[in-house]
Amino acid sequence: MSTINLVLRVWRQAGPGKPGHFERYEARKISTHASFLEMLDVVNEQLVAEGKEPIAFDSDCREGICGMCGAVVNGYPHGPLPETTVCQLHMRHFRDGDEVVIEPWRARAFPVVKDLIVDRSALDRVIQAGGYISNRAGSAPEANSVPVPKHAADRAMDAAACIGCGACVAACPNAAGMLFTAAKVAHLNLLPQGQPERHTRVRAMVAQLETEGFGHCTNHYECVEACPKGIGGDFIALLNRHRFGAAASTDGSAVARKP
Repeated sequence: MSTINLVLRVWRQAGPGKPGHFERYEARKISTHASFLEMLDVVNEQLVAEGKEPIAFDSDCREGICGMCGAVVNGYPHGPLPETTVCQLHMRHFRDGDEVVIEPWRARAFPVVKDLIVDRSALDRVIQAGGYISNRAGSAPEANSVPVPKHAADRAMDAAACIGCGACVAACPNAAGMLFTAAKVAHLNLLPQGQPERHTRVRAMVAQLETEGFGHCTNHYECVEACPKGIGGDFIALLNRHRFGAAASTDGSAVARKP
């Protein structure tokens, strides 16, 4: 089995508001079949064996679907591979002797909790502001009872692929959360079930986005490059269209119409 040795420069920070710094570690005999997080597990085992504090990082599913993992690897959120989360990044994409710089998301809205872990609950509050529908929830309705145009269903599914990891925020020079918000608005606004809150949803979620301290979008589209799920910038344009419609609405009501 092929192995490599790496030099890591990892951001270490004891807690929120505490000063942070980079520390140098050696990752020795790392399998090229290992994922990036598995490599950090090996390094942490070495640190614990030496009586040192392990590196704190977020992880859960390790399958690229939960959005928990998040780190900037050599300047790229989630690493240099397109449409790949940190937990899907494998060591075969690195070379023996490489120096790898690992740091947390950098954004005012994402305060560092410890080391590579940041508090992304701001994204949860944006969803809570309007990411819901008022239709009754119960047993699954008959599939054809509410006709949905295929193009609308396809686009809604594309938007719903967002895992809320925050890479778009970390990549944006303004630390804007527009791609995330655009995806969360679109996957409801594009469907008939989301029409009752169509306008109020946009108002509330964009207002919460600003309250949380995210920056303003200036169309750099670095967010699109960093998104591990390939969500396109056209959703930001769609969000702006919905914002204009919401601004023109006086009572927040909406009627179903072609997206």
